Amino acid sequence: MLLILSTILALVMYNSPLKLLYKDIFENTYLFKGFSLHMFINDFLMAIFFLVAGLEIKHEILHGSLSSFKEASFPIIASIGGVVVPALIFIFFNKDTPFLGGFCIPISTDIAFAVGVFLIFSKKLNPSLKVFLLSLAVVDDLISILAIGVVYSIDINTHYLSLAILVFMTLVIANKLFNIQSITYYLLSGLCLWYFIYLSGVHCTISGVLLAITIPTSHSNGISSLEKLQRLLVPINSLLIIPLFAFANTGISLAYNIDLYTSTASTLYKGIILGLCVGKPLGIMIFSYLGDLTGITEKPSNISWFAVFLVSLIAGIGFTMSIFVSEIAFINDFTLINIAKSSILMSSVISILSTYIVITIYDILRKLNNYPKTQLINKYYIS
Repeated sequence: MLLILSTILALVMYNSPLKLLYKDIFENTYLFKGFSLHMFINDFLMAIFFLVAGLEIKHEILHGSLSSFKEASFPIIASIGGVVVPALIFIFFNKDTPFLGGFCIPISTDIAFAVGVFLIFSKKLNPSLKVFLLSLAVVDDLISILAIGVVYSIDINTHYLSLAILVFMTLVIANKLFNIQSITYYLLSGLCLWYFIYLSGVHCTISGVLLAITIPTSHSNGISSLEKLQRLLVPINSLLIIPLFAFANTGISLAYNIDLYTSTASTLYKGIILGLCVGKPLGIMIFSYLGDLTGITEKPSNISWFAVFLVSLIAGIGFTMSIFVSEIAFINDFTLINIAKSSILMSSVISILSTYIVITIYDILRKLNNYPKTQLINKYYIS
């Protein structure tokens, strides 16, 4: 609800006389020299977001739905399809355009929004699907994080990168050799890791994932440092960072020059919308089906192919992650960022509506199938 309200508030402010105030708050408010409030949210707070995502991925690999190959292979194969096909669709439309660098925009699934939509329809869905959706989104995020670190890192400063590697190795040694369990130690060291990565030119949000790798998972007093950190950061991430990111980054002009959408940048919004709304479901279904058919993986017996299709529709909600990538891919080009954000917003709406329509139709057909034929005949005869 906070995510939705933050998005609506940003749209209302940006398309009203409050637009200048909105822009002034995020673009002209500086916490440090050359480091605006917008940069603080996108570069620092999102590193915490990725730390939480990294902790979740690590927990799933060690103890959860990704802990064995049999359990992990199906969502992993499905997720790879949900990344590859949208990227190929985007590249197909933009291969000869200056927008090609945005091919990572439609590959992501917004965990918060996707799970939120799932909960809205949960009474009509198999509860086992939530685990599949979470596993799919977690692997999806891992691939997106790696793509951000590799594709959008520029002008690498080897001096600061070496210092970042040194801090990372120190954290690994502190965990493995000295068994240091202090959360404070890891967070302070993680701050140094973020700073050196930020100065190195590698996108600094990758520091969150690197820090998550070093967090101890051994139990002391019945709870591990990883679990303690999750309990500390998950509420902050859910109640503050994600809504604040949405508010700071969904300032989109709804009355934008329509010519941009029909001419020069038409391939950009086509690549994003078709990538998310068509590519995601198509990729997830094709890869998971072929994986099951060839024996590479196996569909869980308690999940039907129709259920997998519903999850694939929900996975088309890229929102937070896609907006974040568009900010990086088209940095300082506000026109392209606005078009990308509008396309992402439209894609999310289409994905939600598609899910609702498919579930409603399925629900009607299921009720008709279970309805006694004599009652059905009498009902229509009387009417």
